[in-house]
Amino acid sequence: MSPAPQLPPAVHVSEEALQVLKSHSGSLTNAVNAHLESTLSWYKQLSTDERASLRLIAQRGIQGLANWLEHSEARSLPLVNELLGPAPTELMRTISLQRALQLIRTIVEAVEQRLPGLVPESDQRVMLEAVLRYSREVAFAIADVYARAAESRGAWDSRLEALLVDAVLRGEPEEQIASRAAAVGWNSSTSVVVVVGAAPDQADAVFMSHLRRQCVRFASDAVVGVQGDRLVLFLGGVTDLKDGFERILSRFGPGHVVYSQTEGTIAQAHRCAQAAYSGYTAADAWTEAPQPVAAEDLLPERALAGDATAKESLRGAIFAPLQEAGNGLLETATAYINGGHSLEATARGLFVHPNTVRYRLRRICDITGWDPMLPRDAYVLQTALAVGRLF
Repeated sequence: MSPAPQLPPAVHVSEEALQVLKSHSGSLTNAVNAHLESTLSWYKQLSTDERASLRLIAQRGIQGLANWLEHSEARSLPLVNELLGPAPTELMRTISLQRALQLIRTIVEAVEQRLPGLVPESDQRVMLEAVLRYSREVAFAIADVYARAAESRGAWDSRLEALLVDAVLRGEPEEQIASRAAAVGWNSSTSVVVVVGAAPDQADAVFMSHLRRQCVRFASDAVVGVQGDRLVLFLGGVTDLKDGFERILSRFGPGHVVYSQTEGTIAQAHRCAQAAYSGYTAADAWTEAPQPVAAEDLLPERALAGDATAKESLRGAIFAPLQEAGNGLLETATAYINGGHSLEATARGLFVHPNTVRYRLRRICDITGWDPMLPRDAYVLQTALAVGRLF
């Protein structure tokens, strides 16, 4: 911390006033403590140890004022850590910055009320001016301590979040992921959304902090990380995903934004994260993909890109159910796709009535969730049929 600005050389107090301040430091401290209890409502709610820590701050502050006036030739304030010893650390553990500044202001009020009656009349104005200058610089110094602590804590939190993102993506044991999640304050027990997109050029600590604040407006937990050129978000307890994307979509760099959801815990989100990551890699193959796009809607592209999980999903969720359902559903899907999506051609190829084809296509849609009569859904079904016969 750089030295505080020097006071004008005209500010001096007499030796008598200085001795009075030193001899009455105990009574001033008691007066300050009484003023704190009567003025600050939150002060009474603190524990005994916390109040003792704040009394220590007041005592050292008054002693520091006397030492500063005694060595006035330096005309600069000492570092706040030298002034208050370990109190700044205790202060940050006990109260917020806003309350710390309230504390300083209340201490100054108490000193202003008591001090004029103790020092000679000729020194009263100068002493009060010195108190105000001294308290102002102490307030600035403590604010700087809080700011530096917040910056350091933010950098540390970013590193912890990056480790959590890496652990989930690499599929580390669930116990390790749960431990890392607890370290960043993750509280959601179910439902995780993983979002992957291009990282912007300026993905610095300030950007990450702003994005995190935007995310917690629609999610109870938010972890932000950058993996290479990709921006990765883990969101827990999402209340409105559509509204959330409207808030954060512009934060990503150019290109597709892909997301995937799981009802499990973050410790079980490896497959979900891999799906989002794989979807981001393959999204360019679907030229008409929406923005954002679900990884589950990119199964064909992911399968073509070599994603084994996507192949398993296509086979397990589409090919196998149609095969098990029987009643010619698998053959109908194959004939309809190979026949150019024509009901009449499919009916002729299967030697059935077109209404039978219509019924079977509806059954295919009910079983798989994909409608063969829609171009995109038909492409997903076609890919699933090919994958199912290969694996």
